[in-house]
Amino acid sequence: METVADQKDTEKRVIEALQTVYDPEVPVNIYEMGLIYGVELDPLGNAAISMTLTAPNCPAAQSLPMEVEEKVRAVDGVNDVHLEIVWEPPWDPSLMSDAAKLQLGML
Repeated sequence: METVADQKDTEKRVIEALQTVYDPEVPVNIYEMGLIYGVELDPLGNAAISMTLTAPNCPAAQSLPMEVEEKVRAVDGVNDVHLEIVWEPPWDPSLMSDAAKLQLGML
């Protein structure tokens, strides 16, 4: 069983893994894009992630969730991944980090 410090460290590594996943149409990772709505890790190393896509008909609708699950599952300390695609609230550019907006020339 992980300590709270171990759990926080694993959660940090999960976020770092999410920052390596890119929407193929946008040169910004999905975490900075604001597509990840929640990351929770329980003491047993089970990760629950809620994410959205830029649109329901997003061309990456099949590949992005699979890549997220694969990369999070590979993080040391993660035993299982439950990924939920959510549509509420709908994604819009205001959810992007300032770094993403700057990279895309929106700031």
